Amino acid sequence: MNTDTQDNHPSGDNKLYDNSAKQRKRLALILKTGKIRLWFYYVPTRHFFWLSDEGSLEEEYNPSEFARFFNLADFGKMRDLMYDIYDGKRETVKAELRSVPQADGQCNYYETSISVTSRTADSRPLALLGVQHDVTEVVRSQQRASRMLLRYRTIFDSSQLDMLFYDKNGVLTDINDRACASFNVQDRNCVLDGSFKLQNNPMYNQIPLDELENTRTTTIVDFADFADEKYHLDECKLKGRMYYDSAINPIRNERGELEGVYMSGRDITESVESFHRLQEGSRQLLQTTQSMQEYVDNVNYALRVNNVRFLSYDPEAYLLEVSDNVTHSQLGLTQLRCIRLAAPRFRRTVNGLLHRMDRRNLRSIEQAIEIVLHDSQHRPIWLLINMVPIIDADGGVERYFGMCRTITEIVATERQLAIESEKAKDANQLMQAFLTNMSNEIRTPLKCVVNNASKFSTPHDEADEPAFVEEIKRNTNSLLLLVNDVLFLSRLDANMQEYKRIRIDFVEAFDNLCQMGMKSKRPEVSLMVIDPYNTMLVDIDLDHLRMIVLRLCNFACLLTHEGTITTSYEYRHGELTIKIEDTGVGLDEQIKAHLFERFARDEQGAMLGTGLDMPIVKMLAEQMGGTVEVQSELGVGTTSWVSLPCEAIEMERKRESMIS
Repeated sequence: MNTDTQDNHPSGDNKLYDNSAKQRKRLALILKTGKIRLWFYYVPTRHFFWLSDEGSLEEEYNPSEFARFFNLADFGKMRDLMYDIYDGKRETVKAELRSVPQADGQCNYYETSISVTSRTADSRPLALLGVQHDVTEVVRSQQRASRMLLRYRTIFDSSQLDMLFYDKNGVLTDINDRACASFNVQDRNCVLDGSFKLQNNPMYNQIPLDELENTRTTTIVDFADFADEKYHLDECKLKGRMYYDSAINPIRNERGELEGVYMSGRDITESVESFHRLQEGSRQLLQTTQSMQEYVDNVNYALRVNNVRFLSYDPEAYLLEVSDNVTHSQLGLTQLRCIRLAAPRFRRTVNGLLHRMDRRNLRSIEQAIEIVLHDSQHRPIWLLINMVPIIDADGGVERYFGMCRTITEIVATERQLAIESEKAKDANQLMQAFLTNMSNEIRTPLKCVVNNASKFSTPHDEADEPAFVEEIKRNTNSLLLLVNDVLFLSRLDANMQEYKRIRIDFVEAFDNLCQMGMKSKRPEVSLMVIDPYNTMLVDIDLDHLRMIVLRLCNFACLLTHEGTITTSYEYRHGELTIKIEDTGVGLDEQIKAHLFERFARDEQGAMLGTGLDMPIVKMLAEQMGGTVEVQSELGVGTTSWVSLPCEAIEMERKRESMIS
């Protein structure tokens, strides 16, 4: 790019922008905050230049290269507007641009203002400034609002119910055609003039606007009681009595302030009056059969409440009739439909019951059956069937009558109780085993402490006292570690542990962790730390990572009596993997299978550490979103890996080196 001649590059004396570095950076920061970008068009070379985030001009683009950032049609329109500026037709123009589609098919929207930023000696435009404002969020918000408004209007106008909308002041602002017909409104605009208010609605005139709640009601309105002009009944010519079933739903914002009120309903006057006429015509009949009807109603109610159905089987017609009341049959089922309705494992049972009734057996039937249908909770429905034979005058079976009752909930409850009982049994066994192990492990060091302390009160050699004290300290430390591990494990079981990420240099932290973790290694064991990075800044929970690494290092020290322990780490694809490898005694397959169980022991019956190290490592790693894995071969050694998700901010790799 030529930067020496002011005629060929915009960085010369034409001063497309301020050359002060401080002001340029300040300008770039302001523009970035406001989602604004600047570009310049230099007329002599016909090239575009972006203003970078640092406030300097980026590389130049010819028109075809610059057009690749935008929709070609929109860019063409912008070029036409720029020509109007060249020709002196306009001083400034505004253009709407779309970006090229992104990976998800969406594009960004920009509003660009273009003006002359410098001129030649003869007042011809020398350079143009484009101020590009990202309005993507505004445009997409408008698009969503338009779609929502379209859906609202479609539902509002096509509803089969009366729909009315009142604003936050209780003024009617919208009404659909169905409501206009119900309330005899001839001109919709006449009721949307601001004079019709919710407080003047006869259905809800007694409820204060600020106390409205979701309400469903059936109201009887006698329009003669609302002759006041504020109700506007004369305009709609409403007279007589109306039965109206309605629901009112106030809409409130996050602060609980009323935004508007939806009211929906329907005129049920004709249905109610028709019912009244029917009641009047059958009053005499109802009086004569009242006692029987009450009995029938009570039976039917009991059937519905208890989800019970009447069954009647006719051996002559081979038809099973089902009813949920005592007056008429609900449906009839052939033998084939009865068999197919049963679950596959009960079809043979149903076939046997039908065959028994076809032979007019005098025995009663009681059978629980699972059918292929499911209830609202997607559970298979279970029915309990009870039927008895109805004997005719000749002593033969005329038909079978009985009831079936849904026992799905009972069956599900029994199964859940069985599952929960088994779980409780397993949990109780685990708890008993854990408490037994824990009590034994606590009792051992505590007993040593008591025994050694009691030696001070018995005849002893004073030269032995340091040994007594040292033994008390050692067992007290063991007891303290065990109690701390039990308490910490209980927090992990209850998901009460909090995890907080901080930014650290893992190169330095890893070396310190390894040195701390290997304090318990024997002198015959050498340590090698493989560090493949000069610098690696990561966001990770250092406190809990330290607990994991220290326990894995201690685990390696327990298994390694001589030889080498090697530690290393690697970061790949958002995951930090730490590897600890030893040449120790290793573990056999039986011990590996129970390694992460609490109070696991080696082949000699001794616990590995406190017996809770590896279970704590596993639970910590999993709660941090990671995994832990152990491979071991008896007599060869053991390798442990722990992988944790984290974010590497900065990394600088070096050649692998080993530090003894």
